[in-house]
Amino acid sequence: MRTDPEGHGPVRYGPPLPDDGLPVLPELAAVLAAAAARPRAEPVGGGTPLLEAACDYAARRGLPAEPDHVAAAPGAPSLLVALTAALGGDVLVPRPCAAWWAPYARLLGRPVFHVATPAECGGVPDPYALLETVRRVRAEGGDPRLLVLSVADDPTATVAPPEVLHETVEAAAGEGLHLVSDETWRDTVHAPRETVWLSPAEMLPDRVTVVTDLAGSLLPTGWPAAFARFPANGDGLHARVLDVLTALGARIAVPVAAAAAHALTEPEPVTAHRAAVGRLHARVADAVHAVVVGAGALSRPPRAGRHLYVDLGPLRPALTAHGVGDAQDLEDFLTARLGMPAPGGHRFGDDLGALRVRLSTGPLLGGSDEERAECLTSSTPLDLPHVQRALLTLESVFDDLRDDAQRWEPPR
Repeated sequence: MRTDPEGHGPVRYGPPLPDDGLPVLPELAAVLAAAAARPRAEPVGGGTPLLEAACDYAARRGLPAEPDHVAAAPGAPSLLVALTAALGGDVLVPRPCAAWWAPYARLLGRPVFHVATPAECGGVPDPYALLETVRRVRAEGGDPRLLVLSVADDPTATVAPPEVLHETVEAAAGEGLHLVSDETWRDTVHAPRETVWLSPAEMLPDRVTVVTDLAGSLLPTGWPAAFARFPANGDGLHARVLDVLTALGARIAVPVAAAAAHALTEPEPVTAHRAAVGRLHARVADAVHAVVVGAGALSRPPRAGRHLYVDLGPLRPALTAHGVGDAQDLEDFLTARLGMPAPGGHRFGDDLGALRVRLSTGPLLGGSDEERAECLTSSTPLDLPHVQRALLTLESVFDDLRDDAQRWEPPR
């Protein structure tokens, strides 16, 4: 990856979790404000109310847990650092993967190996590619121990079919890997009644730790809180993770812990808000997908989250004419023209030479709290003037690229 005076490094300039772009739910703001005067610090790993709420939340999703097998931290990255440190060995991740997965392993001096994903989805390695990678790493003297995956994926916004996940989990189990299932986007599936969801922890309960960042569906991204559910027979993994979190001083702020515990109980205002947010982002994501595919780019239909992943390889001739030769160039080009972040695929472990980006739906919802709130209450959010303007800008940029690509296409 290039370096220049402005800097384009993968950590400091890496993209955060996609924000929902919406005002904070007033009920959660009230809970946080009420806890602001509490003088005592939240214990490392989370206090009893938070852990019990996390256990109940997991149990409602078919993953029962006891508080002594759950740990909370200020964001999923803290938990992944602690898990990687506690488990040791080399780390395997799909290509592409969430931007924050690989840097934390490298921070600890652990090699990271990217594994190709199947055609159906991202987030989960192809089982045959996984087996080949594990055997190659071991043949070269490596020690692969940890596989990080995500059924509902950032960046690709896909949901892995159960049959694909089953084959991958079987392959990982056969090689003795511990799995971390990042289920941050589980509750953001666009069509929950039509989507079959299966957690790796249901398939391999003794070797899967589930990590959920509440910024996915319950809390604003500026209120960092996450929890991990450990296997019941975790061979002391929970205790080792708490040791690392203690060394890091990774405590959730007391007001945020109070808001997190309240959100995890899933009262009706929270669930209604989550459902409304999910419907809104699904509509906008579908509209963005139609624009980019209509312009000749490639993108799997978005099935979860607030983003989609776009391959502009078919538009390479037009982009070359604009001086775009790789994913960093593409990131700079689209960010400037769209007026919104468009992180290149290299941020997610994809090839620098591939012309891929992640586009988020949040920035398309308006420039003020009033406009964004209107999106949430409108029955036809795509018809709102500020959303129409944002989508028209997107369409104009991609249509221009399509037209340029057709002009630059060599005659047959």
